[in-house]
Amino acid sequence: MFVRKSRVVALAALAAVALQAGVLGTATTAAAASGRGVPGYRTWQNDVNQAIAPAIPWLRDRIAKGGDNPAIVLDIDNTSLETYYHEGQANKPVLKVAQWAHEHNVSVLFVTARSSSSSARQQLADAGYPVDAICTREHGEEKGEGKERCREELTRDGYTITANIGNRPTDFEGGYYEKGFKLPDYGGRLS
Repeated sequence: MFVRKSRVVALAALAAVALQAGVLGTATTAAAASGRGVPGYRTWQNDVNQAIAPAIPWLRDRIAKGGDNPAIVLDIDNTSLETYYHEGQANKPVLKVAQWAHEHNVSVLFVTARSSSSSARQQLADAGYPVDAICTREHGEEKGEGKERCREELTRDGYTITANIGNRPTDFEGGYYEKGFKLPDYGGRLS
């Protein structure tokens, strides 16, 4: 009986040490991520969900008011795609907005600081995004300058950019959109 009890006590002590090590490992991982200023994936997704939640209700109301050729503009890296966390995978809350827009005859446009639209188009299509147009930064352009030029060109092409979704301040510089939805970038550390 005494041997059985001491085994149970020993197993309970071992389990407590293993649990503490697991918690400590998680805390250490979280501390390392926060040391870089970028939170863990779950925190990021919660923050993205919070930022993007008003987009579909706003789009629904805006589309009901009418207008010619409504469109949304999406940034790519760490907005449409989970570039930092899962390279090439769709950021599901943003994908949901893009799919809703597409289903409601709202064009889905991408404005990016990338310089190649062909590789971006393929990555977006592979991730499940409808792609009506992509505009990239030209050689020598600053990010904000290129994105503003793209939105201006898309507006001249006849699109009414009802929503602009991105994660960096440069995604919103210069206007040519009705409403912006800013996803977290954690002070520029999630580019």
